[in-house]
Amino acid sequence: MNINDNFYTLYNNGDTINENGSDNNKSKEDDRRQEIKEFGTDNKSNSDQSIQVLPIIGQIEGHMVLPPQTKATKYEHIIPQLISMERNSEVKGILIVLNTVGGDVEAGLAIAEMIRSLSKPTVSIVIGGGHSIGVPLATSADYSFITPSATMIVHPVRMNGFVIGVAQTFHYFQKMQERIDNFIVKTSKISKDDLKKMMLKSDELLNDMGTILIGEQAVSCGLIDEVGGIKEALDKLKDAISIYEKNNLR
Repeated sequence: MNINDNFYTLYNNGDTINENGSDNNKSKEDDRRQEIKEFGTDNKSNSDQSIQVLPIIGQIEGHMVLPPQTKATKYEHIIPQLISMERNSEVKGILIVLNTVGGDVEAGLAIAEMIRSLSKPTVSIVIGGGHSIGVPLATSADYSFITPSATMIVHPVRMNGFVIGVAQTFHYFQKMQERIDNFIVKTSKISKDDLKKMMLKSDELLNDMGTILIGEQAVSCGLIDEVGGIKEALDKLKDAISIYEKNNLR
């Protein structure tokens, strides 16, 4: 092999390395885009994973698959994300961003219970709306925010589709409502009596029962902790992380 052959080999090897590097960068970018498309976040691609963002938007999809044109948050996506965040030592805190119309009650309550059981600091913020089962999702965090113009609708459990008109159905609704009420009362400052009054109010929603709360109203009744935006929510989460780390130093 002559000098020219050696140069050719080295040149080609260099090209191969560069091509592989480009392929790796392209692969990472594709993964990032897929992450945003599927979960609405690129948490895994960030070098700083200390604060993770969990978006819950649209309708909560549970046991039934929603139409493709419906913007939805799938509970089978949220559950593994929460488990991964809890297990990842690099994750220090979680920001839950809510803009939801509600959806599957059991799936939404299951997600809320999982958020509440996390050992790491959590802060939620309602932007736009946190309706129906979005209420316990908002209160499930250690501390909750709502933007000034955001709304929350508190109303009783409803069911679509085939319903058997027997006493057992009524008792099932009662038990489901009791589960939701108890969770909200446990995770917020609102009293059970005030919550029931809001749910049974009949002069605010057209052809329905319930109450609409806008920004400060949600704070005044004790449902949400504070009115604020992303800056306030992140500042609160950073403070909570500092306190958590200080208390857990060994």
